[in-house]
Amino acid sequence: AQRAFLVRIEALRLAVNRALFLGLLEFEGHLAVYPPGSQYRRHLDRFRGVEERTLSCVCYLNEAWSEADGGQLRLYPDPQQPHAGVDVLPLGGRLVAFLSADHPHEVLPARRERVSVTGWLKRRSCAA
Repeated sequence: AQRAFLVRIEALRLAVNRALFLGLLEFEGHLAVYPPGSQYRRHLDRFRGVEERTLSCVCYLNEAWSEADGGQLRLYPDPQQPHAGVDVLPLGGRLVAFLSADHPHEVLPARRERVSVTGWLKRRSCAA
């Protein structure tokens, strides 16, 4: 399963580079497990002064997830409307990708364990 996932992430990296010229070089990721009731407050995935993280990717591994289970990823895509969020249900097999520096997001509280592979397609550091 891990190998199949990484093959698909590599295909995504190549496709995004062909279409958007982002210069993505590698994937860094981890298994994210949120126990029931946990959440992750609003944040950006690119830290000030650390430019490598370019495209955030979340692949959900939850089986039979419903809206009543909570745990949505809330994206804030429009800087002109900073409080207008778009919720994405963490359905098993769903992949969400967004620009790490441009889209604040949070994980809403879940009523059951929520599992994903979360990571970043990264480009070379600009630091000298």
